[in-house]
Amino acid sequence: MVVQNSADAAEGVHLEPFLHQVGGHLSVMKYDEDTVCKPLVSREQRFYESLPLAMKRFTPQYKGTITVHLQKDSLGHLSLVANPLKENREPFKASTESAAVAIWQTLQQTTTGSGGAGPLPPWRHTQLAHSLQDSPATAFLRSKFHLSTSVSSLVGDATGNQAERRSFNPWGLHCHQAHMTRLCTEYPENQRHRFLLLENVVSQYKYPCILDLKMGTRQHGDDASEEKKARHMMKCAQSTSACLGVRICGMQVYQIDKKHFLCKDKYYGRKLSVEGFRQALYQFLHNGMRLRTELLEPMQRQLQALLSVIRSQSSYRFYSSSLLIIYDGQEPLDRTLGGLHPQEAPQPAHSSSAGGLAKVDIRMIDFAHTTYKGSWNEHTTYDGPDPGYIFGLENLIQILQVIQEGQ
Repeated sequence: MVVQNSADAAEGVHLEPFLHQVGGHLSVMKYDEDTVCKPLVSREQRFYESLPLAMKRFTPQYKGTITVHLQKDSLGHLSLVANPLKENREPFKASTESAAVAIWQTLQQTTTGSGGAGPLPPWRHTQLAHSLQDSPATAFLRSKFHLSTSVSSLVGDATGNQAERRSFNPWGLHCHQAHMTRLCTEYPENQRHRFLLLENVVSQYKYPCILDLKMGTRQHGDDASEEKKARHMMKCAQSTSACLGVRICGMQVYQIDKKHFLCKDKYYGRKLSVEGFRQALYQFLHNGMRLRTELLEPMQRQLQALLSVIRSQSSYRFYSSSLLIIYDGQEPLDRTLGGLHPQEAPQPAHSSSAGGLAKVDIRMIDFAHTTYKGSWNEHTTYDGPDPGYIFGLENLIQILQVIQEGQ
C-alpha cells in the first residue's frame, strides 16, 4: 500500500468498480481499501445521518459525501474521479496493484476490435485469476470499452444456464458498465454527482463470502408509481418474498477445491422455491469440501440480536433494503493445523469474535426507500416495528436452525 500525497489528493481519487458487489442495481465503487461509495439518494443520506444508536452495529459506517465527475485524459480515456470534501481530504490508502483495473484491462484486450462482447475463452479466466494476484495496474478504466462492450455474458441470464463459477464476481462490473453508460449519455462530462462514502464491510476478509438478501414482504417505497408498485408486487408474489419475507438478491461463496467464487445473481434468487431457498442457504455455507458448521451458531446469534433491534424500532419500514451475511472463505486455522478444533487452534484477531466463535458479519444496506416517523417528506407514517422485515428474519433464523439440526 502507498499513501497518496496531498498533491495527488488535490487531483482527485480515481474510482474503481467494487469487485465484491453481489447484488443491487446502483454501481458501488471502491474509494480506498476501507471505503466504498455509491450514488447519493437524499432519503438514504438522511437515514444514515439520523441512524438510531442500536442499529449502528448492523449498518456500514457512514463517512460523509464526495462529488464525482467524469475525467478524460490526453488519450481520450474516461474515468470516474472523486473530489473529497474538505473534511475528507486526509491521506488515504491507495492500492498499487488494482485487481479491478487489471480485470478491465484483460477484458479490453479480449474484446478490442471484436465489435461486441462474447464469452471469455477458458484461458482468459485463468489469466483473470492470475491478474487478481500478480498484475500491477498500469491504466485506469477505458470508457470506450465500457460503452461498446457488454459484460452481461459474464453474469448469467435469467435461465441460469451460463457458467456460475468465477475468479471474481462479475455483477459489480455489470452495474459499473450500466452506470458509466448512463453518465456518458445523459450528462455533460463536467457534471458533478454526489456520492455517499461508506465503510467497506468486507475489507478485512481474504475471500469474502457474501449473501445479499432482499428483506420483507414488500419492496416498493411509498413514493413508487402505480406501474412500479405493480411490478414489485408481482416480483414478491412470484418469489420467496411473499411466503418467507426474504429472497436471495446475490451471492458469492469461495470454493476452496476450485480456488474461485461460485456466484449467483438476483435472477437466480427470484426463481427459488422455499426448498430451493433452503438449499441455496446450505450452498452458501459450503466451501466445496465441507459445510462450514462453525458459522451457524454465530450467524444465528447475530440475526437474533438484529431481530431484537428491529422489534424496538417503531415506525421504521425498510422497504427494498437488503441484508448482507458475510464470512471469510479462507479455511480456519484448525483445518490447517492437524485437525485441531477451532477452540484449540490459535486464531488471528480478524477472524474471531467474542467467545471464540467464528467471525460472521451481518449488515443492513440500501435505505433509499426506508421511511420512519420524522423522515423528510414521508408519504405515510406507520406504527410499530416493520412486520415484513421481522417475518423474514424469523424465517431465516428458523431455516438456519433446521440446517444445524440436520448436521
